[in-house]
Amino acid sequence: QVQLVESGGGLVQAGDSLRLSCAASGRAYRTYALGWFRQAPDKEREFVAAITWSAGRTDYADSVKGRFTADRDNAKKTGYLVMNTLKPEDTAVYYCAARNSGFSRYRRDWDYWGQGTQVTVSS
Repeated sequence: QVQLVESGGGLVQAGDSLRLSCAASGRAYRTYALGWFRQAPDKEREFVAAITWSAGRTDYADSVKGRFTADRDNAKKTGYLVMNTLKPEDTAVYYCAARNSGFSRYRRDWDYWGQGTQVTVSS
């Protein structure tokens, strides 16, 4: 069992940066892949990024590739999503997720979810 709590969201201007954190509890955290999804108003929740438990592999949606970086510190049981060059279309609630296997881009494949943190990017 893994519990996840996101933080770090806020209101920023286009071109700014933010770092989201995902604090985990649960003894098995280190073996879980960590994912990031987002959901804008009236839209489906979509995949943003994922990182394997060893941090040896990452995957990114095309819309954020080159701007966002997923990282994790297993000793601190914390995952991070560093978001650079933010755009108004990045505005959404951001969720972190965990699963006890390799990562997936499909929401249904993830077992545990945080409550989300709002990111708003003004133009």
